[in-house]
Amino acid sequence: MSQHQSTYTHSSHFSFGYVSNRLGSLLDRWELTPEMGMIVTALVVGIGTGLGAVIFRFLIRAVDWIGYTWFPQLISNWGKAYVIIVPTIGGLLVGCLVYFFAREAKGHGVPEVMEAVALRGGRIRPVVAVIKSLASAICIGSGGSVGREGPIVQIGSALGSSMGQALHLSEERIRNLVACGAAAGIAATFNAPIAGVIFALEVILGHFSVAYFSTVVISAVVSSVIGRVVFGDVPAFLIPREYGVNSLWEFGLYAVLGVLAAVAGVIFVRLLYWSEDRFNEWKHAPEWFKPAVGGVMLGLLGLAYPYLTGVNWERQPQVFNVGYQVIEDALAGRLALNVVFILLLLKLIATSLTLGSGGSGGVFAPSLFMGAMLGAGFGLLMKVLFPGVVVSAGAYALVGMGAVFAAGAHAPITAVLIMFELTGDYRLILPLMLTVVLATLLAQKMLGGESIYILKLTRRGVRLQRGRDVDVMQGVRVDEVMRANVNTVAADLTLVELSDIFARSQHRGLPVLDRQGKLWGMVTVADLDHAVAENLPRRATVAEIGTPRDQLLVAYPEETMGEALTRMARRGLGHLPVVSREDPNHLLGLIRRADILRAYNLALTRRAELQHRARRMQLRNLDGTEFVDLTLKPEDRVVGRTVQDVAEMMPQECILISIRRDGRVLIPHGDTTFRAGDQVTAFIRSQDAEALHACLRGERKVD
Repeated sequence: MSQHQSTYTHSSHFSFGYVSNRLGSLLDRWELTPEMGMIVTALVVGIGTGLGAVIFRFLIRAVDWIGYTWFPQLISNWGKAYVIIVPTIGGLLVGCLVYFFAREAKGHGVPEVMEAVALRGGRIRPVVAVIKSLASAICIGSGGSVGREGPIVQIGSALGSSMGQALHLSEERIRNLVACGAAAGIAATFNAPIAGVIFALEVILGHFSVAYFSTVVISAVVSSVIGRVVFGDVPAFLIPREYGVNSLWEFGLYAVLGVLAAVAGVIFVRLLYWSEDRFNEWKHAPEWFKPAVGGVMLGLLGLAYPYLTGVNWERQPQVFNVGYQVIEDALAGRLALNVVFILLLLKLIATSLTLGSGGSGGVFAPSLFMGAMLGAGFGLLMKVLFPGVVVSAGAYALVGMGAVFAAGAHAPITAVLIMFELTGDYRLILPLMLTVVLATLLAQKMLGGESIYILKLTRRGVRLQRGRDVDVMQGVRVDEVMRANVNTVAADLTLVELSDIFARSQHRGLPVLDRQGKLWGMVTVADLDHAVAENLPRRATVAEIGTPRDQLLVAYPEETMGEALTRMARRGLGHLPVVSREDPNHLLGLIRRADILRAYNLALTRRAELQHRARRMQLRNLDGTEFVDLTLKPEDRVVGRTVQDVAEMMPQECILISIRRDGRVLIPHGDTTFRAGDQVTAFIRSQDAEALHACLRGERKVD
């Protein structure tokens, strides 16, 4: 490690440690009771987050003014070219900030907070608050199709976490302050203190607790007061009239809207992560450059908007930025039917491009936008079909906003309350509740119970339930450890023949197949012993003593080992047949007790790798060094050679950290042989990364 890095690390640790020691001493000197200490820290976090939210919104306005007022005047003879230039420059700045200073600031922010609460005791690096503020303000202000809530939640949570760490509080208290920061961020940004509290408890922590509730409320109230002083005590969306239910038949229409909202929410989640995967697969471009490419594509989408809708834009396309003005137009019924559906599609694509390419911002505002367009379009259609039932499409736009958000976030309580606070309209509470709950239940079924926030963590190998990291076995699938080639016996086999097979195979349980090769059931040594004790004839068949299929517990290949083990433990079983969901009588494999140990070792390996990667993310690029990952292909020059053989070809300042092979992590030594498929991790100076790739992959000769 270079001398510069050592100095940097020492000085940063010294300064933070000095501040934390002084704060800790001050807290001890005041001799506060634990309850008073919690209240005081919650107040401070609320004030800090409220002020941070104000600064964040002014930063967005400043970037927006530069990009869409000052810059267009500067290049006025270039026409609408600024619609491509501004998002591109914004994406480039965001990419550099995130890549070189805080990787956690990438994306919509909430999953990173949930991961910190579940895995790291709520610890978030202080620099995240600064970088997230700058990156998200630039992304939103330059036209990125993202929202403010994700960034301010992460900013407030980082402030709460930093304060807890500075005061040397326990992990439980730090988690409390993280929740306080999240609630305060929502409260200040949307003037919605109640929804902020519920969001922190329902989404961030995943459970409700009296101990958490009190302090979270304090932070949310204080932060909301600061927001109201600066921005005024007005709802986020101004509705020109009070909406209500015109006819009881409308409840049936709202139920249909709930189904459509669930589908829209699932499509949004799937397309967002599909876009992220496509950008991640693009290996030839540096990661910090990809948001700029997303900016170019976003600009082209904005230029195409007038041709698709027939509606021109003056300052910037309606699918840019958070889009609150367009939402208000939908709520007021000022948008045409063809326009709302095209806006829904374009917003879906724009948000996927912005976040998929590596932009920084939230998914809440895009969800509201798409929900408003979906609801307005549905309401306009129903008004044509049932003019005596539907009076205004704006009511359906309002309900659609909450339903699409709930479908993606799986947070129905937050969705209901935040729609009430954002609009100040209570008269639609019944249809809103019905639609939101329907959308949430259907979306949970279609997404396998994983919200837009949790799915991001699941893809990293972190599985959360109610805000807590679940058993490590939940990260291993059944088909990864099951025995595919298993011994089976026929249902018409005699007991004598069965006894011989058990003696030769040393197995204590075997699947039984019928004459068509389908799973008939299972037979165990205990079944055979019981038959002998009952003096059954020696010519009796397996079908007379085994457990038939309709009484058999089975596992499915796509299930987690945690689910399979729960099923096994329920009856104390030592084996479980694995069958296809499409054909439950088709045997795919078998899980035995020995496979459980193998699954546990694999799960521990993945957990260790996950923690290793989390620490690497925190250390990355402190002084021009980085961790490099690459997977060896059969044609690479180092395959079949030892580490010692290629050591002289590698850059001098390079350390091989690990080799992941067949689900195991190896520590490389001189006699370790590289194999095709090895995932090699090395620590190296950034300027030598290309040379390392050339050395291991054989792309070019190294001087």
